[in-house]
Amino acid sequence: MNRYPRDLRGHGPNPPDAAWPGGAKIAVSIVLNYEEGGENCLLHGDAQSEAFLSDIAGAQPWPGQRHWNMESIYDYGARAGFWRLHRLFTSMNIPVTIYGVATALARSPEQVAAMKAAGWEIASHGLKWVEHRDMPPEEERRQIAEAIRLHAEVVGERPRGWYTGRCSMNTVRLTAEEGGFDWISDTYDDDLPYWLELGDRDQLVIPYTLEANDMRFATAPGYIEGEQFFTYLKDSFDTLYSEGLSGSAKMFSIGLHCRLIGRPGKIAGLRRFLDYARGHDGVWFPRRADIAAHWKATHPHRRIERPSQMDRARFIALYGGIYEHSPWVAERAWALELGPAHDSPAGLASALARAFRSAPDKDRLGVLQAHPDLAGKLAAARRLTVASSAEQASAGLDALTDAEHTAFTKMNAAYTAKHGFPFIIAVRDHDKAGILAAFHQRLTNDRATEFATACRQVDRIAELRLQDMFK
Repeated sequence: MNRYPRDLRGHGPNPPDAAWPGGAKIAVSIVLNYEEGGENCLLHGDAQSEAFLSDIAGAQPWPGQRHWNMESIYDYGARAGFWRLHRLFTSMNIPVTIYGVATALARSPEQVAAMKAAGWEIASHGLKWVEHRDMPPEEERRQIAEAIRLHAEVVGERPRGWYTGRCSMNTVRLTAEEGGFDWISDTYDDDLPYWLELGDRDQLVIPYTLEANDMRFATAPGYIEGEQFFTYLKDSFDTLYSEGLSGSAKMFSIGLHCRLIGRPGKIAGLRRFLDYARGHDGVWFPRRADIAAHWKATHPHRRIERPSQMDRARFIALYGGIYEHSPWVAERAWALELGPAHDSPAGLASALARAFRSAPDKDRLGVLQAHPDLAGKLAAARRLTVASSAEQASAGLDALTDAEHTAFTKMNAAYTAKHGFPFIIAVRDHDKAGILAAFHQRLTNDRATEFATACRQVDRIAELRLQDMFK
């Protein structure tokens, strides 16, 4: 099977109503990454110093050496930044989710105690704050297990949420397969949670953010002052809040780091934003655990039979009749590069239409000739397919007057004699008068024009049939 694994459709054009508690228009998820003491460092058994997310411009790893400046910047996050943020959030009674690196938490008992006393959620941010991209799956699985074990030892209970950050292509699968996480966040692909099917596991994913994130104080292009951070957060909030007012409530994730936003000049922009957001009605500040519990209760996962995952026989059995008496269209569509984007009426219609459109003219002509006349002999003898019968009935073609039946019979004969195939129209897009008018007009077209027109109508009929199947 030629299958494309990435999901480029997601919730599609009509995302679900989040239905946040209390009718909230937006859910603002504040995440504080606690990494200090878990970064690359010779003291931690690593081969080099850290070089990621600090105020040292152009920092590079120092192989075999400790980097005093880098270590002291990380130390600031634990020593000063964390407590400044703790005072801010507790004074505003805003709960946060901690992404806690297990080894960092183990080296910060007072901070962990403060997190727990504040009622904050402490999720896992992996065993160490290091790159995972080249890590073999078995080693990454081992580190996930060790992170859970150490987290439970330090915090008192296992983590129920997970975010690696510097992840590999295997991270989402491995954390889902572990089986104990209510949510994982190693994606950046939506403004709403969604369910991911991995084997027998239905895993809730709560997407995170790298742009509404203070990491941009340490990257280029990025923020250079608190006001820029405030402006970006405000503009994001305003857009999402407006969507919520229109009945399409979303989630707004904000990513923070103790050593970055914990600096005096940066935290001022965050404080300004929190004051701004709290000045609006219908704003919910949940922990990610709260989002997960709400989503599970309000939008439980329902597995469906997905076209992109069907074997050839099942696919043809279900969709072989979409193009009238022409199962070869479904057979060729199945051989295309199908993926999650084709597990919807529009997506599947596209795949079938591509197979039909790319076929030789003789094959497409066969499809056209397989269609019945409108209100013709097959209809009178009740020998239409179920789909064709319902379609013709929807336009009243099963209840013609004698005069109308005579007119259709004459036009059917004239059209077929001229073009070599029956008159085809997506009858559900028209009423009886409109069909008759189109019949008269198209009888005057040349064959090439009518061949192209009839093929487009066949595609439209297929699209409508698929919409019925997915209801």
